[in-house]
Amino acid sequence: MEHRIVGPGPYRATKLWNETIELFRARMPLRKHRCRFKRYEHCFTAAEAVDWLHELLRCSQNFGPEVTRKQTVQLLKKFLKNHVIEDIKGKWGQEDFEDNRHLYRFPPSSPLKPYPKKPSYQKDIIKFPEWNDPPPGTSQENIPVKPIVMNSEMWYKRHSIAIGEVPACRLVHRRQLTEANVEEIWKSMTLSHLQKVLGLNSLEEVLDSKLINSKFIMHNVYNVSKQGVVILDDKSKELPHWVLSAMKCLANWPNCSDWKQPMYLGFEKDVFKTIADYYGHLKEPLLTFHLFDAFVSVLGLLQKENMAVEAFQMCCLLLPPENRRKLQLLLRMMTRICLNKDMPPLCEGLGTRTLMVQTFSRCILCSKDEVDLDELLAARLVTFLMDNYQEILKVPVALQTSIEERVAHLRRVQFQKSYPEVYLQRFPTPESETLLFPEKPKPKPPLLLWALKKPFQPFQRTRSFRM
Repeated sequence: MEHRIVGPGPYRATKLWNETIELFRARMPLRKHRCRFKRYEHCFTAAEAVDWLHELLRCSQNFGPEVTRKQTVQLLKKFLKNHVIEDIKGKWGQEDFEDNRHLYRFPPSSPLKPYPKKPSYQKDIIKFPEWNDPPPGTSQENIPVKPIVMNSEMWYKRHSIAIGEVPACRLVHRRQLTEANVEEIWKSMTLSHLQKVLGLNSLEEVLDSKLINSKFIMHNVYNVSKQGVVILDDKSKELPHWVLSAMKCLANWPNCSDWKQPMYLGFEKDVFKTIADYYGHLKEPLLTFHLFDAFVSVLGLLQKENMAVEAFQMCCLLLPPENRRKLQLLLRMMTRICLNKDMPPLCEGLGTRTLMVQTFSRCILCSKDEVDLDELLAARLVTFLMDNYQEILKVPVALQTSIEERVAHLRRVQFQKSYPEVYLQRFPTPESETLLFPEKPKPKPPLLLWALKKPFQPFQRTRSFRM
């Protein structure tokens, strides 16, 4: 029961769906069963299907051991709805599959899902202004000229220009590296870095770059608190005060200093239900609909943990600041609850970690269109986010440094081309330029303390010790 690892790339959810169906049809054990004094060949019970498929999903590196039996039943309901399986009488199309002794079989052919046809997104090429190009709406012909009286001196000047003795004057427009240019640099370099980490030739089929807001990226990098949480400019997009108080209460349980309401038996369960209801009624998941394919694609890198963390860092920078803030606070609360030994069980018969994943996975990641494996993929993603949220939601320093150096370089080139004579006077030689813009020294490896110590030598008495 080996499940091939589906790496990052477009249509990953569809590839996983088709491969799961092929493995299920090819390797699910079939045998004779008797039902109501009648014998049926090549079939299986619902419980047998749940057992076998649950083990397949748990052993697969695409889904992981966190897959629950309930999630497996939900997947088999979708199999029945899509005619991957049918009951022993040939009925299908309804999600009435239950974990019992009812008999099912495979139809002659199970439909595989075709890859969705998405519009091809054109790459946005960032075009910086040419230094010789005038701003739009201006030209040499449009420059107003005052009428002048022609005399011998003026005639001599014009004649000198015409025969080439005096160079003609041209109006040179000084161009600025605008804030819009800087924002486009941030967007372009962030997407380029994400594409490089994913190992894709293009991001066109993973996300629509036109929907990426460069202002969000810069806000998520620079407007953060000391704890690394995004600070919002628009306070109306903050979490409601009662939700934030409830989250603080569970995160710091049982030390709820901010909570002024009286506590009672089962109080923590009601508080948790309040938080779950708020996040469950969000109009859009925290990772947004248009970034669903990007995050699912990154899930193909989970076998390479460092690369997966780096790719998730890039993707989370693309989120709206209010979504990133809500995600940071939610993951921090979930992690603290799971690690809190003093927290009473919030649900009977279900572990705290499993409860967190099942409760909040749909509000973190889901697709706008029906994707049959979105519940399993969301659970896989949330589990990884909980284990690595501090690194994932941290500002990538290497990316920030490289972009800031790029912007500084372009501004220096802008000054050099706008004022070549001033630039040459200030920096007549390459050595003088290096003094102001030195290259970054390469970090030296740390000096080991044992390298400074001499090898052990036996103690020898010297003259200073003699009386």
